[in-house]
Amino acid sequence: MNSDRTAFLPGFATAPTRFLFFTGKGGVGKTSLSTATAIALADAGQKVLLVSTDAASNLDEMLGVPLSNQPVPVPGVPGLQMLNIDPDTAAEAYRQRVLAQMASGASDGERATVREQLSGACTTEIAAFDEFAALLAGEGVEGGYDHVVFDTAPTGHTLRLLSLPKAWTGFLAGNDRGASCLGPHSGLKMQEARFNAALQALSDPAQTTVVLVTRPDPRPMQEAARTAEELRQLGLGNQRLAVNGVFHAISASDPIATAIERLGREALDSMPGALARLPRDEVPLRAFDTVGLPALRALLQGGEVATPEPATAGPLLSAGPLSRLADELAATGHGLVMVMGKGGVGKTTIAAALAVGLVQRGHSVHLTTTDPAAHVADALNGSLEGLKVGRIDPRAETAAYIAKIMATRGKDLDEQGRALLLEDLQSPCTEEVAVFHAFSRVVNEARSSFVVLDTAPTGHSLLLMDATGAYHRQMTRQYEGRTQGQGLHIITPLMRLQDPDTTRVVIVTLPEVTPVSQAAALQDDLRRAKIEPWAWVINKSIAATGTTDPLLQARLAGEVRQTERIANGLAKRTFVLPWLPQAPVGVAALGALVR
Repeated sequence: MNSDRTAFLPGFATAPTRFLFFTGKGGVGKTSLSTATAIALADAGQKVLLVSTDAASNLDEMLGVPLSNQPVPVPGVPGLQMLNIDPDTAAEAYRQRVLAQMASGASDGERATVREQLSGACTTEIAAFDEFAALLAGEGVEGGYDHVVFDTAPTGHTLRLLSLPKAWTGFLAGNDRGASCLGPHSGLKMQEARFNAALQALSDPAQTTVVLVTRPDPRPMQEAARTAEELRQLGLGNQRLAVNGVFHAISASDPIATAIERLGREALDSMPGALARLPRDEVPLRAFDTVGLPALRALLQGGEVATPEPATAGPLLSAGPLSRLADELAATGHGLVMVMGKGGVGKTTIAAALAVGLVQRGHSVHLTTTDPAAHVADALNGSLEGLKVGRIDPRAETAAYIAKIMATRGKDLDEQGRALLLEDLQSPCTEEVAVFHAFSRVVNEARSSFVVLDTAPTGHSLLLMDATGAYHRQMTRQYEGRTQGQGLHIITPLMRLQDPDTTRVVIVTLPEVTPVSQAAALQDDLRRAKIEPWAWVINKSIAATGTTDPLLQARLAGEVRQTERIANGLAKRTFVLPWLPQAPVGVAALGALVR
């Protein structure tokens, strides 16, 4: 590697362990930093595997290489291969392995039953985890890599993934029958040695480093601090902090630029102690989008990147303020407002502001979240008459679900039967079932009032959509032929999500290439499920700020390119929230956005 460029490399790329995990709140730049690190290590002569565990990964767009569940070489970077743990592909391979373990005398009906048992999101999660564990255990992928760099999903989903080796190891230690949620022939017990090896690799500081990625902003820093503590409890103590997008104003006379720099410096000076104690690297904000090899190399190694000029032809974006969106929603009278998008685009702020706006317009509102890293209460930072704030808490929902099953299905069992039932319910995949039931209650509530749902980042939400679809298929098969003449009319949660009079999906994005591309991909996924997005919100636009700072001006050119993409048919209706010098935290500040 060129020695001039090596001098720019941050600490996490100069002395890496074999396994490097990049994690943090959505939108902080995990994919950019992990990919740039993998490229830098390969440029230095190492053999590197870059792995995405995010169901909504955008590695293909960044590197121009189609995603695959098998390692593929990255053109232009000798020594680098990339792999995406695709949940659907992993799940189908897992189902085939389970079916292959069944006795040769098994009937077609028995095989169909097992396949149905393996059709839910629980199996998808376990299958993806199985591939993840194989990489840590040194199985599954041939190639003798010097380093395996993991680009993970946003924090809540990643904590779930990294906790699974411990959870499944503990569950299997006392269970000789396998996990019933995966079917009686799953043979999950056979994976116990792999899970143990994965847990050992994760806990070994000589093998594994966790890079906590954040922005110079209080919210992602607070989440990174919580993540650091939870990872320590899981045994992952070898951690570093990477602060991405540190901005230094070029023009001291530009109030927008100086405000951005001041807020960033204040956040760094007051970061939580759990982060301040970690080895720290700062990566400056760049003028370019981190797409393509030149940009990804320049992100860590320095250098200039040529950026294309915005197009001059094409339709202008017609977008209204957030207050108009609140007006249009209020006019519908009731329903479920699902706020969706990539991590870090501001879903929680938008969801909280819309909830406050609906209350301002005379409605009672239930604001809740499916995000494991729930921040709705933090955004509101107070109460408002007419606004109920909730959370679908996976732990609480799982405990309540287990208690309900024990009180019903376990009521008439003997002591041994209750013990076996409780043992099965301790399986980590019980959580997926419990969260789905809680989500279904929220969907049903929107029949007569407003529910604003702040969803988890895209990949996690799509898994919940998968569970909703699996339940819909199960119910329609179960009642097929029984509805005629019997007065039975089945309405599943999926059918309510598909009903435009009940559900309105608001997709939030930033005016940057990756968030817009992921918003478009999310829209395609929803349309395949026959759910039509209702509106897009472009958050943190700097187009109207009048900034003269050269770096921000360069980023503004990129924003114009993305708004042109949206104007060319991506969104049916679009609303814009400008970049604000102060984060809108608290009921009053949120209300001001929609007044």
